[in-house]
Amino acid sequence: MDFTLIITILEFIIAFGLLLFIHEFGHFITARLFGIEVEEFGFGFPPRLVKLFTWKGTDFTLNWIPFGAFVRPKGENDPESPGGLASANPWKRLGVLVGGPFMNILTGIIIFTVLFTKTGAPDTKTVQIVEVAKGSPAEAVGILPEDIVLKVNGTDILGTNDLSAIVKQNLGKEITITLGRTDQTIEVKATPRLNPPPDQGSLGIVMGNPVRPISFVEALPYSLITTAAQGAALITMPIKLLEGEVAAEDARMVGPVGMYDIYSQVRTRDLNAEAQPASEAADSLNRLWLMGIISIALGFTNLLPLPALDGGRILFVLPELLFRKRVPAQYENMVHLIGFAALLALMVYITTQDITNRIVLP
Repeated sequence: MDFTLIITILEFIIAFGLLLFIHEFGHFITARLFGIEVEEFGFGFPPRLVKLFTWKGTDFTLNWIPFGAFVRPKGENDPESPGGLASANPWKRLGVLVGGPFMNILTGIIIFTVLFTKTGAPDTKTVQIVEVAKGSPAEAVGILPEDIVLKVNGTDILGTNDLSAIVKQNLGKEITITLGRTDQTIEVKATPRLNPPPDQGSLGIVMGNPVRPISFVEALPYSLITTAAQGAALITMPIKLLEGEVAAEDARMVGPVGMYDIYSQVRTRDLNAEAQPASEAADSLNRLWLMGIISIALGFTNLLPLPALDGGRILFVLPELLFRKRVPAQYENMVHLIGFAALLALMVYITTQDITNRIVLP
């Protein structure tokens, strides 16, 4: 077997397995916090290989399938078991159920924050020229990509909207543009066109914002916005599919095989970027972005109100919280059993699709 393939598989198992471990650790730590007994915390999946140690009544075990982890709380489905999960206060059960997804979402936020700290963030108060169209007024007066637009007709430009507005107010009129270029300031005079070509603006420029370095604290709002956007995209995807806003092939569900294909291609892009002299700062960033996205997806997916998922179990806790009336355990267990079987069937279908129709990134 190719050595690179082995390394890629091991990397993926460790990276994705770590996200699963974090999820289960969230359940474990909240259970312990609320005084709910945990019988086993397993590294990997059964069958059991060896018991590592026992801590505060919990057996920590190493299992044969080296992927992720699992938590086995006492009395998970038995409300008559004292000290168990099912017999605990509904608020405590809710906390334990939310603990796993919360840890995944928190992990995604941390990953995104680290990434923004490394890559910087757009300086939205500074307008930079990204592209200059051939034959445009901007090209004619010598405006270049990477120039910074400081002023137009003496008015400070503090964002792309400022520049767009003042250009629209002066269509067909000559304007004075003050530019920052390297360590000098220059002025040029250009006339925005009244009728530019369909694929160009009045000046013939593409605007953007330069990237500025930011601290960890400054990066946090950007990571929260990114996390919220990822969660919203996941939650609204079924609606967009039904309304035809998104094509089915663009919203394809993937399993471990599909995620491995994506990881493998992203890893290759990272290695190719690192091989370029100007790309030294790109080390592992694409893989980190992918891990952040997967972590957020794990968190929000598990909160969906589907049987056998954390969200489905939360759904059965809500009547007890709202109406002080608990759904009989036998009904809840039956629903989760059916839901688990359905999820297994779905996973078989997704895995078959991943194998027969391999994912190729654009």
